[in-house]
Amino acid sequence: MRKEDTMRYVDGFLLPVPKKNLRTYRKISQKAGAIWKEYGALEYRECAGDDLDNKWGIAYPKLLKLKRGETAVFAWIVYKSRADRDRVNAKVMKDPRMAKMMDSKKPIIDFKRMAFGGFTVIVDV
Repeated sequence: MRKEDTMRYVDGFLLPVPKKNLRTYRKISQKAGAIWKEYGALEYRECAGDDLDNKWGIAYPKLLKLKRGETAVFAWIVYKSRADRDRVNAKVMKDPRMAKMMDSKKPIIDFKRMAFGGFTVIVDV
């Protein structure tokens, strides 16, 4: 591992998204990603499930308890360090553009089934 990579930090997300809402979710995510990058995130990725029926380990549909018509979205944001992640996220959460995007009386995803965590990069090949 290179020394400069030892401090990289990643926020990871796994969430259920109704397929009918995927286009709207993508538009919102593109705007959110631009805001995260504006404040210093190095990468912002959102990926929609496409090959989820595997027999090895726990499949994402089972893990997320996907309902008919839903797919899994696997997402991550890369930062220079955990301290940088905390700085970036504080700014993002105060940004009025984010508040406007999140201000919905009818959310397009079920946040109660979303998984989230912060991770230190241990391998970067």
